[in-house]
Amino acid sequence: MAASPSIQKSSPTPVASSSPLQKLSTPTTATGGASPLDAFASDLTFSAFLSPSFDSTRFSSSALSSGSAASTAEKLQDGIRLLEKQLRSEVLHRHSDLLNQLSSLKDADSALSTIRTAVSSLQSSVRRVRSEIADPHRHIKSKTIQLSNLHRTTDLLQHSIRALRLSKKLRDLASADPEKLDLAKAAQLHCEILSLCSENDLAGIDIINEELASVSEIGSRLRSDAMKVLERGMDGLNQAEVGTGLQVFYNLGELRQTVDALISKYKSQGVKSVSVALDMKAISASSGGGFGPGGIRGSGTPQIGGGLKAKEALWQRMRSCMDEIHSIVVAVWHLQRVLSKKRDPFTHVLLLDEVMQEGDPMLTDRVWEALVKAFASQIKSAFTASSFVKEIFTTGYPKLFSMIENLLERISRDTDVKGVLPAINLEGKNQMIAAIEIFQTSFLALCLGRLSDLVNTVFPVSSRGSVPSKEHIARIILRIQEEIEAVQLDGRLTFLVLREISKVLLLLAERAEYQVYTGPEARQVTGPATPSQLKNFTLCQHLQEIHTRISAIVAGLPEITSDVLSPALGAIYGVACDSVTSLFQAMLDRLESCILQIHDQNFGVLGMDAAMDNNASPYMEELQKCIVHFRTEFLSRLLPSKTNAISTGTDTICTQLVRTMASRVLIFFIRHASLVRPLSESGKLRMARDMAELELAVGQNLFPVEQLGAPYRALRAFRPVIFLETSQLGASPLLQDLPPSVILHHLYSRGPDELQSPLQRNKLTPLQYSLWLDSQGEDQIWRGIKATLDDYAAKIKARGDKEFSPVYPLMLRLGSSLTENAPLSQ
Repeated sequence: MAASPSIQKSSPTPVASSSPLQKLSTPTTATGGASPLDAFASDLTFSAFLSPSFDSTRFSSSALSSGSAASTAEKLQDGIRLLEKQLRSEVLHRHSDLLNQLSSLKDADSALSTIRTAVSSLQSSVRRVRSEIADPHRHIKSKTIQLSNLHRTTDLLQHSIRALRLSKKLRDLASADPEKLDLAKAAQLHCEILSLCSENDLAGIDIINEELASVSEIGSRLRSDAMKVLERGMDGLNQAEVGTGLQVFYNLGELRQTVDALISKYKSQGVKSVSVALDMKAISASSGGGFGPGGIRGSGTPQIGGGLKAKEALWQRMRSCMDEIHSIVVAVWHLQRVLSKKRDPFTHVLLLDEVMQEGDPMLTDRVWEALVKAFASQIKSAFTASSFVKEIFTTGYPKLFSMIENLLERISRDTDVKGVLPAINLEGKNQMIAAIEIFQTSFLALCLGRLSDLVNTVFPVSSRGSVPSKEHIARIILRIQEEIEAVQLDGRLTFLVLREISKVLLLLAERAEYQVYTGPEARQVTGPATPSQLKNFTLCQHLQEIHTRISAIVAGLPEITSDVLSPALGAIYGVACDSVTSLFQAMLDRLESCILQIHDQNFGVLGMDAAMDNNASPYMEELQKCIVHFRTEFLSRLLPSKTNAISTGTDTICTQLVRTMASRVLIFFIRHASLVRPLSESGKLRMARDMAELELAVGQNLFPVEQLGAPYRALRAFRPVIFLETSQLGASPLLQDLPPSVILHHLYSRGPDELQSPLQRNKLTPLQYSLWLDSQGEDQIWRGIKATLDDYAAKIKARGDKEFSPVYPLMLRLGSSLTENAPLSQ
């Protein structure tokens, strides 16, 4: 070992040899040289001897099988000689060091002998000390155990005495007057005694066991009394009693499990109430039906004769169920309210934190979720399993919905306290309403079916031309009114029902439109009213009645609700108009054709005979005859009597159409009267008579002219305007009541022949020009008139004249000023 470092020292590089044996035979210097082991490691033969897993048998077998065993043996002999030589060299080289190591071994052997003697002496001393302290140690250990037992016994006695004192104090407190018993203090003592016995392991002591039995009995009594106080407080919504009960259970260390038990109890109570409310067998039994006559059948339908009683019993049970759910939710909310406010007077711990962990649902949410789930399940089961319940709740859905809504409103009202969460939120309310949605869908389908069947009966698809009677229409209106009145107390349900009514009204409009006659027979105005027209009249009046009555019914509803019916009522109104619009258009066309004959009359005649003639013009006589005929044959059947008009207070469709027609007749007459040219003084008198006759005929047979507004004022203004001097026209206030085009057209009759009107300039017939006027505004009409004035001015200038007709500057001035502020549009 010591020689190893010297062996591995480096030496000068030896002379290279031609073979491994020559390398191995190279001697080392005194200071060392290459180690034979290094050469062995690189030699294939000797490297095997350096391996930890060298096997001589395997090496010999390999050498023999290689066919060169002799050379291998010789090589091994050379290696052995080389190693012996190297060892001898090393021993000689390190001779002094080896002698020094030998003297060191002798010194070590001497020191070891001295140490061995000292150890033996030490062991003898230890044995002597052990024998001397063994007895005192045993004595001290015994006394220590005795002292520990004394301490433990003292502690047990102290804790036992304290437990006995607390027990006596608890018994004294429990033996007091029950009404004066401080339950919270007694509970605190009870919990302290049990904790003392548990923490100090006092069980097993006879007297303590006897006391624990007594304490356990008192604890049971405390729990019973505290639960009574707690339930009484929850039922009566008394915060003090609920707080007392909760404090007792908190002091007993049983607050959370007690509250959980109460919540489970109330959930079970609510679920049971819902199940009982929809138990058809129980309903039948309570109504006296049993399983005999009037009893319940397998399909959940009462026997014959028991339906009414079972129906009343079902609604009564539903009312009781709603009351029970209300009381449960409010009681749990009250419990939650007290828990969220009350703190332990000593630890100041909030009781709610002891009952709930972060992320737990509120107590009311837990109860409400269970109630809604049970209610929805029972409702669904009743809908599918009991045809009787399905029928009652479908037809009486407004009543069922009112019960639910009233329940939700009562809960919200009774739990609406500032600073306290309400018992249920909006999502909870929607869940309860969604539970009965299956009956809502059925109810709306039933509502739509009833009304659709009625419409199909009144307006059958297979029969065209059959007009329903007033009684049929009254039945439809009454049925719609009943459907609305059944749900009008609730805006949401009213909205849903009105949507179904809207579908029915659209169906009615479609069927009524199918009944309207639109052929030539419906538009004839020369003879008496045809059967087709009479049917259209009746249909119009029926639709008008429906529109008026339904509009009056929904007038008192909120606007957002009544707007649902607006499209359907518009469709009804449109069909009613369509049934008579073609007739009114035909009548108006006939009256306009009569007025157009004014251009066939000669209003330029001079002489006293024409001025003294008091007879109306032929065209006006024909116009009067047509108006009287229309009144007799058509309008008398369409327009309501004065009594009905006053009672309804609104214009009917036909009244509005007649008003429009009367206004059009007056405006049309004024337009074409202004186009008359020439117009002599006697012609003006004749035209004034025609206007008086027209006013009388329209007022007596069509519409009161005083109520026509601007058209009537225009007619009244035009009569004196034609008699004014041209110089007076520009400043006359009468011009404010006339359309600018009428004034300008009339001034043509006062101008020279060279001043052509647009009618003459464009070579149009009066009818063609009138149609053009209908399609243009006053500004466009003025442009046409201005073109004729420009033509007139050009003619005058071309002729060399310097003076214009007085009408020319007046028309320019009136045209530019009047068109800026036209009082009446076409």
